[in-house]
Amino acid sequence: MTAPAAMIAALPQYAIGDEIGSGGMGVVFAGVHRSLGRQVAIKQLPADMADRPGVSELFDREARVLASLDHPHIVPVYDYVQSGRDNLLVMERLDGGTVHSRFRLEGVSGEQACAIALAMLAGLHAAHRAGVLHLDVKPKNLLFTTQGVMKVADFGIAQVISEGATLVTHGGEVLGTPAYIAPEQAMGNALSPAADAYSAGTVLYELLSGELPFDNTRGAISMMRQHMFTDPRPISGVPMPLAGVVMRSLARELTDRYREAESFATDLAAAATRVFGPGWLERSGVPVLHLTPRVMASLAAPANGHRDERTFPVPVVPLSRNVPDPTRSATRADLDREPSKPASALWPKLAAFAALVVLAVVAFLTPATLPHAAAVNVTVDGAGIAEPVTVNLAQSITVTGEGAGSDPVNVTLTMSAAGVPLGSAVEAADPDQNGHFSADLEMPAVARWIVGGAVTGEVRWARAGQADTVQPFTLLTRQHPLASAMGTGSLLLGLFALAYLESGLRTIRHGHRWRSGRFGSPVLGALFGAAVWLFVSVLSSHEPSVPFALGCALAGALAAVFTLLATERSSRR
Repeated sequence: MTAPAAMIAALPQYAIGDEIGSGGMGVVFAGVHRSLGRQVAIKQLPADMADRPGVSELFDREARVLASLDHPHIVPVYDYVQSGRDNLLVMERLDGGTVHSRFRLEGVSGEQACAIALAMLAGLHAAHRAGVLHLDVKPKNLLFTTQGVMKVADFGIAQVISEGATLVTHGGEVLGTPAYIAPEQAMGNALSPAADAYSAGTVLYELLSGELPFDNTRGAISMMRQHMFTDPRPISGVPMPLAGVVMRSLARELTDRYREAESFATDLAAAATRVFGPGWLERSGVPVLHLTPRVMASLAAPANGHRDERTFPVPVVPLSRNVPDPTRSATRADLDREPSKPASALWPKLAAFAALVVLAVVAFLTPATLPHAAAVNVTVDGAGIAEPVTVNLAQSITVTGEGAGSDPVNVTLTMSAAGVPLGSAVEAADPDQNGHFSADLEMPAVARWIVGGAVTGEVRWARAGQADTVQPFTLLTRQHPLASAMGTGSLLLGLFALAYLESGLRTIRHGHRWRSGRFGSPVLGALFGAAVWLFVSVLSSHEPSVPFALGCALAGALAAVFTLLATERSSRR
């Protein structure tokens, strides 16, 4: 493609050649300054973008931003012209190729990868100190001169660092590159130099390992969602501590990541010296022309415990025509081509609702009494135990029976709920000549504050020369269920589990990650289900049953898991 006539007329001092490149924010033509003979690259804002609101101003800002930056690892700007609908940016022409092309075609060693990263971070640090964010750091924007000096190019979406600055969007397009975009940038949150540090870390990850930290086979939007909601794959084939520096640069939480480029470069220089040994930067053959004193000091630090192999190859990665290229900027076409919503949240919502229905049904179907062995001739407070017996736990309970023989016996009354002991009392009794006995048992004072509704009672005594006789029955308490720990406690436990679960879900809805969600949600759901079962059982005076408790806990856990899944999917829209 040859240069349009309008461009030639706007830049008479330049001889303009053919197109040499294009990107999301412009088409680039080769040029030569007629008087100086200087080789230049001329970027023109695409005509189809010129009419979009704010894009011309964005391109104008790129010119002013680049003109303000003077650093050996940043592409300099020589001229800027606005003529009618044309916005033309004249920059240094770099004919040494890009990091992307060198990596894909030739491959790089570990030393070269780290040297490229140091040069990249040096340029970014200078831009950050000038108050500028790049926000599109990727191998295609890292260009080489013919002498092999790497420079950061295309500050086309750079923004002045300010409180509350967020990712620029226009016409529904995301300005950034899916494979390298920082989580907070993809979400539209406030941005800082940490966003560029994340992108630089992704570039370094790729250069060292030969692959991206996320799956790049499912398209641009899927890639951005991965950056927002999942952790990167641990880097493989890279020695420690270099791997540790790379993974820290890719932490999704800002508090765990490098907040600015200089700290990243300082740790990288020290790690590379430990891995490759002293003099690795010179051996790499990649010129790094300017490093801050902090980085230089770290680079010169003793390489204690470094490995014998001072370099390791990174495999050449061929480009595949069958895999979407995630290294270009996301455009409206990507958004039109890919679904704007993630996988449907409808079925997890329906599944969660169904689990809650099952929870309610199981809780209310708990039987009033459990099946017990046929009652022997025993009474509790004068009532036979073939039917539920109501007692007052604040007073002594009289237990009578027969068949104990003539020797003294110990009569024990215990209470339990779903197999959990709730209190017991023991009293000695002297049977009469017919073997009848009577014992007044005082339950522990705390029992009346614990037990509510219906529980399982058990009377135990010993016959002469025989094993203990055990008789279970259903025991009801006179006090109000809510006046007991079983009643009020189950209510509070259910509310606590529900509140904690909602807190985690709210974190996800706000665009953040619930770190323990995968483990915590089923646990909280199970607690909620068990609490509902116990509360319903206590209020309805139904004897607690273990199978129904397990059923409610399982239904609660499933409801929580499906609710978590639905919330995650809804939050990614």
